Amino acid sequence: MTVELHRLPNGVRVVTEHMPGLRSASLGVWVTAGGRHERETQNGVAHFLEHMAFKGTKKRNALQIAEAIEDVGGYINAYTSREMTAYYVRVLGEDVPLAVDVLSDIVLNPIFDSREIEVERHVILQEIGQALDTPDDIIFDWLQETAFPGQPLGRPILGPAGRVEKFYRNDLAGFVSERYVPGNLIIAAAGAVDHAAIVRMVEDRFGHLIPGAEVATEGAAYKGGETRVEKGLEQAHLAMAFEAPGYRDEDVYVSQVFSMALGGGMSSRLFQEVREKRGLCYSIFAQAGAYADSGLLTIYAGTGRDDLPDLIGLTLDEIKRAADDLSGAEIARASAQLKAGMLMGLESPASRAERLARQLSIWDRIPTLEETVEKIDAVTFERTRDFAAGISRHGTASLALYGPVSAAPSVEEMVARLVA
Repeated sequence: MTVELHRLPNGVRVVTEHMPGLRSASLGVWVTAGGRHERETQNGVAHFLEHMAFKGTKKRNALQIAEAIEDVGGYINAYTSREMTAYYVRVLGEDVPLAVDVLSDIVLNPIFDSREIEVERHVILQEIGQALDTPDDIIFDWLQETAFPGQPLGRPILGPAGRVEKFYRNDLAGFVSERYVPGNLIIAAAGAVDHAAIVRMVEDRFGHLIPGAEVATEGAAYKGGETRVEKGLEQAHLAMAFEAPGYRDEDVYVSQVFSMALGGGMSSRLFQEVREKRGLCYSIFAQAGAYADSGLLTIYAGTGRDDLPDLIGLTLDEIKRAADDLSGAEIARASAQLKAGMLMGLESPASRAERLARQLSIWDRIPTLEETVEKIDAVTFERTRDFAAGISRHGTASLALYGPVSAAPSVEEMVARLVA
């Protein structure tokens, strides 16, 4: 497999990876513009814009966009995250030119028809309502806001309903003119692809774009705190978080290995101690997420009202204990899980294309898989123990609770237990 990278004179980046033996290809346009790139008055506009890309262009209506890809058996979709918006397609190799044409059309030529804006506004409001009715979904938005209060990184990707109700064509077009500039565009493809051919197609469709001025992005400042919403649900939902390294920090791999050992699988400490030995919950896990300049180690569990205090206490005790007795065997197992998950996840062209785009957005180059594996292998149990100890030393935490949660300790009580 060969990764090739090309930069257009205007700053658009094209990266491909040919995967021998495949008949299909995945490709997309990744825009380094997501929720954290919005001003407060724009909160939700990046996601709204993602929806509107499929609602009509200068040459295709909404149905024609879908039919163009599905007529050849392909698949088209998009997503918005806090740091990126992606529009992607999977097709057979011979239909790559069609895919590039459709993707460039929806990204560069949306018409933002006022009638379609109203239709999609209603769809997004339904999406927001659905999220509010899904406890193990909305709790992570509350946790994010608690960890990064009053900042773009802490705001919900969907935006508040009151803001979404007031977006119109000028709001969408304004965000495009600010953020959908050549330097923020990455075209990534993997599978049955020819690099030179894709470069030519991208040059033809994106080469005319004029570089735009760089717009500053507000940095992240982790704060922590508590959000508690009492409601008569069957389960109490708990999400707690601690500050973790950003993805440009070498310790990002330490946080990932630690989260895997703490709560990343059935052999992890939290799963064994909280679920298997005590039976305090059905679901519990830990994960490490990273952004450009910060990150979060997050723990989630759902449990009954009466078991919530014991579950929280045991979770905090396991974090403290890890600083003293996390073993080399646990680190080796967690590292193996992390590497295997990464490598197995890259067996599809869709995963390969997304990895290319994400790596390029982070480092402006594509690190080899061997380089990433070496960094994971370099994580020792001493470094991981020190990371665990640092959680207690920092003396801050973020807590989100939803459901019958009145018996849960406060975030201040949690921190006191950690540092004791």
